[in-house]
Amino acid sequence: MTSNDTPLTAHPYVGMWVTADGFIRQELLANGHYDEARGDRRSAYTGSYTVTGDHIDSVDDTGFTATGDIRDGVLHHEHLVLHRESDEPPHHQGRP
Repeated sequence: MTSNDTPLTAHPYVGMWVTADGFIRQELLANGHYDEARGDRRSAYTGSYTVTGDHIDSVDDTGFTATGDIRDGVLHHEHLVLHRESDEPPHHQGRP
């Protein structure tokens, strides 16, 4: 969801975001939900998110909240730094 009611299917932040080591993979889905994998653990965390400008607020299914900001095409999500999957360094592309 976005604060200005822009459909998320057209929102530029929808897609897979990955840490440099590939351990954390957070997929922002077009329906306002996210699915986060950690290592071999798929769907380690799931929940919903909203976008306001370049700011993201998320709440997981247990009620834990987190915030993040997109700066220069990089997602700074609490203590994590995630890049778009297509922007990963070449040695991390294709990592499951």
